[in-house]
Amino acid sequence: MKKINQTPQVVTIAGSDSGGGAGMQADLKTFQARGVFGMNVVLALTAQNTLGVQQSMTVAPEFITAQFASLAADFHIRACKTGMLADEVRVHSVVENLQKVDFGPLVVDPVMIAKGGHSLLNDTAVASIKRDLLPLATLVTPNIPEAEVLSGLSITNDLQMQKVAAYLQSLGVKNVLIKGGHRDSERASDFLLLENEESYWIHAPKIKTKRTHGTGDTLSAAIVAELAKGASLVQATYLAKCFLQGAILNEIQVGHGHGPLNHWADLVTEVQLEQQ
Repeated sequence: MKKINQTPQVVTIAGSDSGGGAGMQADLKTFQARGVFGMNVVLALTAQNTLGVQQSMTVAPEFITAQFASLAADFHIRACKTGMLADEVRVHSVVENLQKVDFGPLVVDPVMIAKGGHSLLNDTAVASIKRDLLPLATLVTPNIPEAEVLSGLSITNDLQMQKVAAYLQSLGVKNVLIKGGHRDSERASDFLLLENEESYWIHAPKIKTKRTHGTGDTLSAAIVAELAKGASLVQATYLAKCFLQGAILNEIQVGHGHGPLNHWADLVTEVQLEQQ
């Protein structure tokens, strides 16, 4: 049994993207690319492509619990993440189950809006994430619009990113990564605030492209993979950004809208890590 469980194992707790570019499909592709064995707990299904989300349906809480129990009974999971959580009922189910199992460090990607503009999370679910899920998390990884919703504060400059990160940390999450790709600048600069009060900026050249479907899923999944392999949180975040940059830079031509990333891509070295 010990030999079987030597391979780093991880799980994504998220929704399914039938178009394969985001959600648990992006997570599983990232896990494979980064050398860990990936599993999933399905919370919702979507009829989705690069043009948007056409329909969605949720999974019953009883079946969510069954999936958690099945994985916990057989695998040695070293890190996990959440993605699209759909609604308050699903958030509550995930929180209850995470309190029963040991799936290692938890990365929360607070997915709220699809690339095509479709809302993926209602207000009561956001409140439940803030109140119940974030205190369980090792890291939360909002982009700027998501960080603004979670905090009720606006972000237009570096100082405001730092203030919002501190606010999110006050909600109980140990570490915060605010992704800066939505800002109008030549670099995509992410701010990482650690529980020991150290902080870092992670910079990469911004790439002008519409093929960015699944960027948040991919980054958070890559962080989970690196944590499962034993990296520190700073190392894991840096390596994940290197992988994401390569996945965006080396485009593939799929779909007619916001196309998916290239999960075959290698790490790039043009990412800069700067301690604050």
